[in-house]
Amino acid sequence: MAASSSKTIVVQTTLGPQRFREMPNIDEYVEAHAERFEEELCQLLKIPSVSAAPEHQGDIRRACYWVADQFRRLGFVTEVVPTAGHPLVYAESPPVPDAATVLVYGHYDVQPPDPLEKWISPPFEPTERDGNLYARGATDDKGQMLTHIKSAEAWMEVEGRLPLNLKFVIEGEEEVGSAGLEAYLVEQAQRLACDCVVVSDGAQFAPGRPAITYGLRGIAYYELRLAGPKRDLHSGSFGGSVTNPANALARMLAALVDEQGRVRIPGFYDDVVPLTDRERKEFASLDFDEKAYFEEIGVRGATGEAGYTALERRWARPTCDVNGLWSGYQGEGAKTVLPATAGAKFSFRLVPNQDPEKISAALKPMLSELCPPGIEMELIDFHGSPGVLVPLDSPYIAAAARAIEHAFGRRPVFAREGGSIPIVTAFHETLEADVLLLGWGQDDDNTHSPNEKFCLADFHRGIKASARLWKELSEI
Repeated sequence: MAASSSKTIVVQTTLGPQRFREMPNIDEYVEAHAERFEEELCQLLKIPSVSAAPEHQGDIRRACYWVADQFRRLGFVTEVVPTAGHPLVYAESPPVPDAATVLVYGHYDVQPPDPLEKWISPPFEPTERDGNLYARGATDDKGQMLTHIKSAEAWMEVEGRLPLNLKFVIEGEEEVGSAGLEAYLVEQAQRLACDCVVVSDGAQFAPGRPAITYGLRGIAYYELRLAGPKRDLHSGSFGGSVTNPANALARMLAALVDEQGRVRIPGFYDDVVPLTDRERKEFASLDFDEKAYFEEIGVRGATGEAGYTALERRWARPTCDVNGLWSGYQGEGAKTVLPATAGAKFSFRLVPNQDPEKISAALKPMLSELCPPGIEMELIDFHGSPGVLVPLDSPYIAAAARAIEHAFGRRPVFAREGGSIPIVTAFHETLEADVLLLGWGQDDDNTHSPNEKFCLADFHRGIKASARLWKELSEI
């Protein structure tokens, strides 16, 4: 059941432009309150706000109101917004006229902790080991989200105000699809209007190698079902006289990609944004050992689109992948069956400018033409989402790079993400704003797995980087 709406309006005095002291005062505040920040993170992590489990609805509400209270203590206008599912928190800082406006997104819900027997320490009893804090939600996304709240606190306590306008949207349904937020985003687009969106719900490139993710691939996902004879047949008695759905499926799927690793759907590459020389140089400069990458995955090598490195294919080129296959006999031993049906789930990862609807419109006639006589075909279009790309010469990217270097002591690398985050695309398209993906986590943080962790040093560096970011963005 959705939470009832609770709004606290705080009357603020509108302040004009003023000069701010240098950042060391903000940094000193962050350092002086580091222990308390960790304690408060542990408070939030103790709340088992599992959005997928109905028995945790009370915990979802507790986590929601815990986050809302953080903003109320800062004097932010704060509202707990009911949705058809779990509530979200909206908050905004005291107004700063003629200053930039930034929207910060995060989520307070977490994945189920199962399997419990794999946890070294209980998932909702935060435990520090070797400089890491272990708990469900530590890195995804309570710890990373809290860095931005605490950076806002530092500004309010040290300077009495922020140098720009901050809006926060913290949802409770990220792990189950963000349906409530998507509806809220459409309904409240004017209220959420901003110059850029900041999201911290990801990872750095490597330990000690902070990163700015400036591009995400999109997705188009399908299920193909083929039906042949009305029942399974004896492959000896009927083989060669009846079209085999499993054989047909194999040929149809194989026809989607050529020997050079390029997708053969008509017009598939028409809108692909090619990698720039600068991007290829940035990727090549990264400390990425392709051999070690393959060894870690457990393969001896790989194939893919010709002419591109593994990183380029992973981050910035479109792909076609079969995600699941089924047909015929799957049990022990042999059974000479000619199956009546066959099916597959498959997806395309799309790069910016590719349109999932356009892909679908070209895919169906291609598959229909490939489908042989004696087979009935059904193509199910599950969902699609376009990719996102922020230009590397964006002033927001430059501001984030300066903020990260200030806190981490090292220039960030610029990376793309091969996966898809539909809500980020929704922010980009609905608000027409650039999205800064600033992950403070690590690839080995066990996100969605037992023993999830967050490096406490990165937690504190993330707060400092966030605090510096507000100053850098205010000066654009």
